[in-house]
Amino acid sequence: MRTLATLVEHRRKLVDDRKRITNRLRYTLKQYYPQTLEWFNRIDTPLFCDFLENWPTLKQAKQARKATLESFFRAHNMRFKALMEERITAIKSATALTDDVAIIMPHRLQVLVIIEQLRVLLKAIDQFDEEIELLANQHDDFELFSALPGAGPSLAPRLLVAFGEQRERYKNVVEFQCYSGIAPVTERSGQKHTVHWRYLCPIFLRQTLVEWSAQTINKSYWAGIYYRQQRDKGSSHPAAVRALAFKWIRILFRCWQTRQPYNESIYLKALKRRGSNLVKQTT
Repeated sequence: MRTLATLVEHRRKLVDDRKRITNRLRYTLKQYYPQTLEWFNRIDTPLFCDFLENWPTLKQAKQARKATLESFFRAHNMRFKALMEERITAIKSATALTDDVAIIMPHRLQVLVIIEQLRVLLKAIDQFDEEIELLANQHDDFELFSALPGAGPSLAPRLLVAFGEQRERYKNVVEFQCYSGIAPVTERSGQKHTVHWRYLCPIFLRQTLVEWSAQTINKSYWAGIYYRQQRDKGSSHPAAVRALAFKWIRILFRCWQTRQPYNESIYLKALKRRGSNLVKQTT
């Protein structure tokens, strides 16, 4: 568990690094070669890196033979002919943002440097994913988190680490909500009453719970409704997600204590028995 905890935290830092690198790459391309950002849906992929390595300027891409481009895309598992034709047509018909060599040459070199950095990060993240998957699957509690809506291969191990193995550590769910930083802090002094989020808490733990809760908005029926209710009340997106995380913790804590995996249909039936407005909106 300690090994897994360190692995998932280091992986998250690598993901942050990837975001910074792709932001730099996007900014650099906008200075001389912005068309690539339209041709590809994602830029944090080996496909995008390989394309820029082969054709780091628009002039070079337009000079490439159609057969060469087709071979490149087929080699990168692009099987949809219509998409390939659309992309090649866009390349051939593109208009240069600038022909100024003083702009193109240094930015081209910068792009080639950045994509090498990006390649290293992508490979490192894949290596961490392999180790994390190997360790997480060996743990008896992993099935409690792997099937959660929106968890997936990256967030499920983080949730496993978030709750840990020591079930006697927390007397009740409130202790966990406060420790994780999800429970808000209420301060009263005379007639003054303020509520704010908890400043002192394990940041990565709170980040894990919030990021996963955000993923459930479109994957759990009741979670999506609850989130929209919070937004309709005037809550910002971060506040609404934290409120959702607060509710999810109660559910997960119970599953963790009883060692019973979460079941959405069972939970919806329980909400219906209690007359919850979440269920009323789903019927």
